Amino acid sequence: MVSIIKFLKNHQGFMKYFKNTSWLFAEKILRMVVGLLVGVWVARYLGPEKFGLLSYALSFVGLFSIVATFGLDEIVVRELVKVENRRDELIGTAFWLKLFGAFVVLLALAFAVNFTSNDDNSNILVFIIASALIFQSFNVVDFYFQSKVMGKFIVYANLISLFTSSIVKITLILNDASLIAFAWVVLFDGFILACGFIYFFLKHSTFRIKNLIFYKSTAIYLLKDSWPLIFSGAVLMIQARIDQVMIKEMINSTEVGYYSAAIRLIEAFGFIPVMLKTSLYPSILNSRKDSIELYQNRLLNFYRLNFILFLAVAIPLFLFSEQIVILLYGIEYQSVGILLSLMVIRLFFANMGVARGAYIISENLMIFSLITMTLGTITNVVLNYFWIPLYASKGAIIATIISFSVSIFVVDIFYSKTRHNVILQVKSIITFYKLNINKS
Repeated sequence: MVSIIKFLKNHQGFMKYFKNTSWLFAEKILRMVVGLLVGVWVARYLGPEKFGLLSYALSFVGLFSIVATFGLDEIVVRELVKVENRRDELIGTAFWLKLFGAFVVLLALAFAVNFTSNDDNSNILVFIIASALIFQSFNVVDFYFQSKVMGKFIVYANLISLFTSSIVKITLILNDASLIAFAWVVLFDGFILACGFIYFFLKHSTFRIKNLIFYKSTAIYLLKDSWPLIFSGAVLMIQARIDQVMIKEMINSTEVGYYSAAIRLIEAFGFIPVMLKTSLYPSILNSRKDSIELYQNRLLNFYRLNFILFLAVAIPLFLFSEQIVILLYGIEYQSVGILLSLMVIRLFFANMGVARGAYIISENLMIFSLITMTLGTITNVVLNYFWIPLYASKGAIIATIISFSVSIFVVDIFYSKTRHNVILQVKSIITFYKLNINKS
């Protein structure tokens, strides 16, 4: 074992990727902790109604934000790795496409708000937050550093943005700022991140601003490959954000505040299964080449591990939901306790869904996965329409749980290539206590 560790330490390729991954993991953990603490403080300060309005505006913009990216992120990284000498035209073209996408979103929002119950103040929040998408054009720098396995510079830029915006938010709270000030922070955050990206890019590459040139042929090539990702991204975003938009339209912004407070706590734990997947997926994928039995054992243990993690988080959250909510958010949010206890079930599907993603990728079932996500999203929207007026946030949570079960379990039962995987998932739940680290 010692000799293996020494070998890996001296292996330049391994250490390069290990350090890169470590930087990214550390940044995600820090962002989760700082983001949660400051976010809770903001929610306490604003109160349910104003916090609900802010959450609604963020969610409403989020429904359209995928258009601003044109699904380019993964595609550009892939091309930069494949053809390094096309760096300038790829980055330049992607930048102008994303900038154009941001203005398309602003125009789309100007049209869409006419079909909402928003007042002028709500629309102002929406457009201030949406303006931040303009600065997201500069995350093309992120693509370059990803392709070069230079994640620490991405982390530097993100942390500068995180701590700057956190300090600004705390300052606003201490100075009794208005709601609209927190929308301006979103825009300011985007600006600071863009500045960070530009600084590190110009310092650690030979690229110059004058090279930001749009190439029509490159744009056509990129968009030809990216359009399926636009669709899948839109489906994911709708499933993630539509609840808060529909609650505001059907109930009120205060109810959105309660719902958002609960979901913020649940989503804080979302990075754990993702980290596990990133770490264990190569082992699962490689085992498929050697032995189907070993491959299925590793999948089974991966599902068991995610279920155990779910139990470790879910049990205390369920038992002490009201106390946790009051401790973090204050007595004004007391009614969020029951929402949090219901959302614990949502965490189960989130964990198992991430684990299922490893199987989907290894079996090359991305098109099928898109179909299941679409069916789940449609289920969510339809059930929200009927249940939110009757049960408010509780109805939205139950609708989400059912839609996740459709996406992750139900449809898979009826497809021959995924049916056995459902059996593995069920088996992992029943036999979670048999987790075998050696096989995982």
